[in-house]
Amino acid sequence: MFVRTVYATGDPTKIDTALRALNTAGRDLLMERPGYRGASVFVDRELGKLLSASWWSSAADRHNSDEVMSLRRAELLGPFAGTVTVDNYEVAAFHVFQHPRAGGGLRVTGLEFDPADTDLLADVFRTSLLPRLDTLRGIAGASLFVDRERGRARSGLLFVDRESLAASRAVMAAVRHEGVAKAHATVTGLEEFEVVYADVRAD
Repeated sequence: MFVRTVYATGDPTKIDTALRALNTAGRDLLMERPGYRGASVFVDRELGKLLSASWWSSAADRHNSDEVMSLRRAELLGPFAGTVTVDNYEVAAFHVFQHPRAGGGLRVTGLEFDPADTDLLADVFRTSLLPRLDTLRGIAGASLFVDRERGRARSGLLFVDRESLAASRAVMAAVRHEGVAKAHATVTGLEEFEVVYADVRAD
């Protein structure tokens, strides 16, 4: 599968306006596009950050959908968004432990690496990280998005509640340190969000 992410920052007091638009008109627009596989929206209400992801069967489906979405994006995110960044990724790994819940938590790790090490990073994620998540309290899902050309990736861990997200920080810090060393990657960012909704059809 393939993913398009939209990362927006703006006035925290106006973030609910953008969420209402994304949850109604935004979802309707996406569902009308061929190859649509689901969408997720996450927020940091305190700082005023919004992260959304739409999932697609193919890179072509994703590209074709953006011809429509790019025209409507400013309308959907306004008047909240002051900055908007759009990125495209390949889904290198995706595993669901249980269905995520609204109000749960997401931790996103930004990564950079030599593009030649893309498959190494994906292998480390699948063989070293995923098996260690089974016993992690409240884990709902794990994913790895990669940009093979630019050598950039985002890994995400979903939790059913914010308490489980917080409780995992120390354990996952050690796992992250070990994983990036094996994958020859560098951590470029670490953020946490509240789950607004997460609905992806992996089959």
